[in-house]
Amino acid sequence: MEAIAPGVPVHVISSAHNQGLEELAPYLRPGSTVALLGSSGAGKSTLINRLYGQEIQLTGGIREGDDRGRHTTTHRELVVLPQGGLLIDTPGMRELQLWEAEDGLSASFRDIEELSEQCRFQDCLHAKEPGCAVKAALAGGTLSRSRYDNYLKLRRELAYFARKENKALQSAEKTKWKKLSQSAKQRQDFY
Repeated sequence: MEAIAPGVPVHVISSAHNQGLEELAPYLRPGSTVALLGSSGAGKSTLINRLYGQEIQLTGGIREGDDRGRHTTTHRELVVLPQGGLLIDTPGMRELQLWEAEDGLSASFRDIEELSEQCRFQDCLHAKEPGCAVKAALAGGTLSRSRYDNYLKLRRELAYFARKENKALQSAEKTKWKKLSQSAKQRQDFY
């Protein structure tokens, strides 16, 4: 995980064995709010129960056969912890979508952005262009292929959402002009 998201703290914990929970204390101080996101049955409610110190959230058992948790949370809930922090328990999510995340992409992949600035050409696609610093870093092993692939995947997702948003704006604009045109035609037919 640290290789995928440099600078992002990674804490290995186990709610089932009460291990590593003390590492979360700095995030759960008075005045701070933490949201738990994850798949259904991942253990978000179990974690809240451990951090709270008693069973306040409904949890399901582990399914036999695949040892996966069961979906139990059906709504968002704000939990005030005894130590003063706030936790938001959420239902399991099937997917998270990016929204205006261009700045976050640049911050998360600052190393790749900096390499891109060193390319010979400003519009380098990091494919076949000579003097590409990103290709050189990949070939030299200073940039991992999986990290670069994650960067490309997020860039593609951001581009998709931008196109989707533009189509929605274009559709709204088209509808507006269609209504104006119909209104003008009705007035012309009236006279």
